[in-house]
Amino acid sequence: MDRYGSDVLGGGTGAARPEHHRAPRVSRPQAAERGLVVEEVTTGWVGAVVRVEKSGGQHVVVLEDRHGRTRTFPLGPGFWVDGEPVRLTPPVTSTAPRAPERTASGSRAVHGARARVARGSRIWVEGKHDAELVEKVWGDDLRIEGVVVELLEGVDHLVDALRDFAPSPDRRVGVLVDHLVPGSKEARIAADALRAAPRDTVLVLGHPYVDVWQAVRPERLGLQSWPTIERGTEWKLAILRELGWPAADQADVAQAWKRILRTVRSYADLEPSLLGRVEELIDFVTA
Repeated sequence: MDRYGSDVLGGGTGAARPEHHRAPRVSRPQAAERGLVVEEVTTGWVGAVVRVEKSGGQHVVVLEDRHGRTRTFPLGPGFWVDGEPVRLTPPVTSTAPRAPERTASGSRAVHGARARVARGSRIWVEGKHDAELVEKVWGDDLRIEGVVVELLEGVDHLVDALRDFAPSPDRRVGVLVDHLVPGSKEARIAADALRAAPRDTVLVLGHPYVDVWQAVRPERLGLQSWPTIERGTEWKLAILRELGWPAADQADVAQAWKRILRTVRSYADLEPSLLGRVEELIDFVTA
């Protein structure tokens, strides 16, 4: 099974996907530390650990979902973390702050490790907001792997940028593109770029959204869904007007993005259509 999902612009080589760059996760007891995102398997309830307490003579864990609702479950087996079955145990009591066991991307944290010297390979994103979102969720992983994220400043000149970079098997380029859907301008540019580059040196992937803002789950902003904006309208300013936020100029856009980015705590606050694409790009440039 392809764990990334289908992508018609995923390079077109038909080759097997490389193994993930992080070690396979194994089932084990898991301390119910505050902020840990877990799923209770019998109900499907997904939430972050708020606290562990004693009730009726047994330990229970209180989970808070994205809507701020809480439910209480008996501590023990019957939970999943990152797709793995775990047995929740009481958190370790310590007077010293405990370092997180997971990065914001859900990977196992490597404490005390130095950032790796940058690889020759790169991940390119379209703009500043894309780069800031990738850094917030995957920054720890990228430093361990020695992967540099660079701004493409729009996808229109992708072919020229690749020609200047001269990708090779040791200098791969993974490109994250907004609104990469069949028949779009972005899809045509991606196809041209793949044809012009040496085989297996460039991977262009994307999400279906007009802008990376929409990859943040709307619930984080108190919305049921992102507003639909009429084509031909400046998207970000229109979104701000729909939300009732200041929408006079680019300074308001910048402030709005800071507000949106602050709501992102981990990978759980992003849409799967972005998560899989970024993970696959990291795998590609580190293979």
